[in-house]
Amino acid sequence: MGVEIERKFLVRNDSWRTVSGAHYRQGYLNSNLERVVRVRVIGNKGYLTIKGPNIGAVRPEFEYKIPVSDANEMLDNLCEKPLIEKIRHMVEHRGTVWEIDAFLGENEGLVVAEVELQSAEQPMEMPDWLGDEVTDDPRYYNANLVKRPYKVW
Repeated sequence: MGVEIERKFLVRNDSWRTVSGAHYRQGYLNSNLERVVRVRVIGNKGYLTIKGPNIGAVRPEFEYKIPVSDANEMLDNLCEKPLIEKIRHMVEHRGTVWEIDAFLGENEGLVVAEVELQSAEQPMEMPDWLGDEVTDDPRYYNANLVKRPYKVW
């Protein structure tokens, strides 16, 4: 079984903006947090991801490559709306790679940093551009940003 161990933080300033990012387009076939089913397109690659419920920063995760044409078809015709669109920046800080998502569309203005860990207890150096931790705040789950976009908070 695949496992995702991830912590999520708000971003307090733009001092991390030293690299360009990749455009992500994603949607949900099922956004029930007990079993999320996500479709994602990054460039010319498609992915189908199934995630189980969070237990703190840990959750089961399975991800599969799918044809990009199938992924786009699902995003356009089957996924819950609005879709999630964001620019993901990969930023290295003292040996740790942070994924910083600058959201677009209905979630524009939201910037979140995520870090994937090998264990829930793994120590890490916190960059000075990190704000409050929101790992346990369900408002910041991408699946919930479809149901209640950041612009309406």
